[in-house]
Amino acid sequence: MAQVLVLTNAPVSEMVLPALELLSHRVRQIPAEPAQLVSAPDYDIVIVDGRLDLVGAKSLCRLLRATGQDAPLLLVVTEGGMSALSGEWGIDDVLLSTAGPAETDARVRLALARRDEVAEPTRVQASGVTIDEQSYSAKLRGRPLDLTYKEFQLLHFLATHPSRVFTREQLLSEVWGYDYFGGTRTVDVHVRRLRAKLGDQEQIIGTVRNVGYRFNVHDDETVAATV
Repeated sequence: MAQVLVLTNAPVSEMVLPALELLSHRVRQIPAEPAQLVSAPDYDIVIVDGRLDLVGAKSLCRLLRATGQDAPLLLVVTEGGMSALSGEWGIDDVLLSTAGPAETDARVRLALARRDEVAEPTRVQASGVTIDEQSYSAKLRGRPLDLTYKEFQLLHFLATHPSRVFTREQLLSEVWGYDYFGGTRTVDVHVRRLRAKLGDQEQIIGTVRNVGYRFNVHDDETVAATV
């Protein structure tokens, strides 16, 4: 049984989350306000409701990360709100407001399982790119990269598998998830946008004709990962 803390200014009855109580989780609700965090009850996982106030939800998520809390952080958004997400939010997963009880429970359990795994390195450095998993940020030769959430995930996945070639289908499965119904064109679009943000270092993301993409590492360099 997990202790789930829900930060929302809407009645919990309007969300799918009460169903978690029927699945053996203990759900506690407090207003989505920074001042409320001081007296928040104990929790294993936090779910922030961003359906009505994306700006406020983003500030709350970033505050939670800034205070050093390491519990999994999930965000509930409408489908329209997905476009506003980026690595700056610091969230671990997203729940669409239309998600059913089974999906919500699965995402909670998976987030908790990932937390319990042996911690992996939080920083990856290769080809001038520095990726910080903890802050969901990336830099190129010291210059911050303004990446969307999926751009960050794509760069991170490729950089942690240097020189390995992935097909578009593999990238869709690994970065977007097996249940993503979009076409492989999505991968091409995100690669193009990512390269544009890499500027004159766009060759870091290499294309292997008729196969897919890879992260290019300089011949005299190895990928460095530190905690």
